[in-house]
Amino acid sequence: MKHLPKSSRAATVNRRDFVKGGSLATMMSLMGGVELVAQETKKDAAADKAAGPQVKVGVIGLGARGREVLGTLALQKEAAVAAICDTYAASLRRASEAAPKATKHADYQEILANKEIQAVVVATPTHQHRQVVLDALKAGKHVYCEAPLANTIEDAQAIALAAKAAVKQVFQAGLQLRSDPQRHFLLQFIRSGAMGKNLMARTQWNKKLSWRFTSPNPEREREINWRLRKETSLGLVGEIGLHQIDAASWFLNSKPTAVNGFGAVMHWEDGREVADTMQAVFEFPGGLTLTHGSTLANSFDSDHEVYFGTDSAIMVRGNKAWMFKEADAPLLGWEVYARKDEFYKETGIALVANATKLVAQGDKPVEDAPFSNTPLSYALEAFLANVNEIGAAVEDFNATFNPNDTKALVKYLSEIKRQPAAGFKEGYEATVIAIKASEAVQKQQRVLIPKELFALA
Repeated sequence: MKHLPKSSRAATVNRRDFVKGGSLATMMSLMGGVELVAQETKKDAAADKAAGPQVKVGVIGLGARGREVLGTLALQKEAAVAAICDTYAASLRRASEAAPKATKHADYQEILANKEIQAVVVATPTHQHRQVVLDALKAGKHVYCEAPLANTIEDAQAIALAAKAAVKQVFQAGLQLRSDPQRHFLLQFIRSGAMGKNLMARTQWNKKLSWRFTSPNPEREREINWRLRKETSLGLVGEIGLHQIDAASWFLNSKPTAVNGFGAVMHWEDGREVADTMQAVFEFPGGLTLTHGSTLANSFDSDHEVYFGTDSAIMVRGNKAWMFKEADAPLLGWEVYARKDEFYKETGIALVANATKLVAQGDKPVEDAPFSNTPLSYALEAFLANVNEIGAAVEDFNATFNPNDTKALVKYLSEIKRQPAAGFKEGYEATVIAIKASEAVQKQQRVLIPKELFALA
């Protein structure tokens, strides 16, 4: 068997062992479709878990995403928002309502100069990430950078290499699905081969909205509409689609080798340069393909992912998932007792990451998702927990060993258990794929993604 990273080995489950799974109760605990209680994650586990020390955080960039980050951090016991920053005074004033105790800054360098602030969340427009992240890492801060990391491969590589070199700091890319516990359950299910042979995958994100913001100030209006310009934006496939595309690459344990792009402005004819409706077809080794489609002109069927195998297909929508079995698929046993839902005259078997006991369904269907937090909440929770873990580990190392022995420190930190999250490598690889996909959509042609692009010196 090919050698895999420790995390991949843990997730690559042998199909026979997975299907055996011991008793029926064990099988249901792995893949139950009825309401089960997760072995280590009860519905209210976040409330029960003992919080670590509060991390003093600065949030840089207070647009819609930055304000969402602030609202989410306000619910995290381990977060203390100590400073906020935006160059636009009105955004700074608006965001201060969600962080009344935070100091307000127009220059992010003032946050980086504050030695009490341990970590920063970079939520500026994509094309502005590079300098902010490099300065933050240089200042010794832990960094959570929204995805994609950058809008050029050069900038993304600079960020990833700087994060790789900052061995004492936590760097997390904003691929929030990588921290979602439901996704980790599905990862094991899909990697086990329980669907049969993987054939293809399809993802989509549909929402009718213009993406355009207005302002009485022409210069400000240009700034806030950066997503509509080719020079600053990766478009729908890069700014939105990359999360689903990254999840598919993660689940399938493979990276695409080429992408075919299609796109045009089909509805919002307002002078924008990026497509409001697009499709991208990714080619993977072995003939497997992934299709992603997005539109800003129609909301039907919203966003979801579908993975097709020879024995079954799996549909993922939000924090819920269902399996649709083929008539000739082998009976695993557990699915006979799982709850069934109807979708377009097809029967879906609920897949839920919960574990220790079966719950009688009765006449009323039970709720099928034990994880009620948002993916962003899980991602920021993982970031704060890892900041505490790594910060404490570095202090322990410095007190016990030679603080200047970087090689020993790296080995020491590699043995520290971290909460699941996307690091610089995952963030860089997803950004490369997003950049090449955006290029394919803009040119409406096939673009190669050579494996050399994923290498970090």
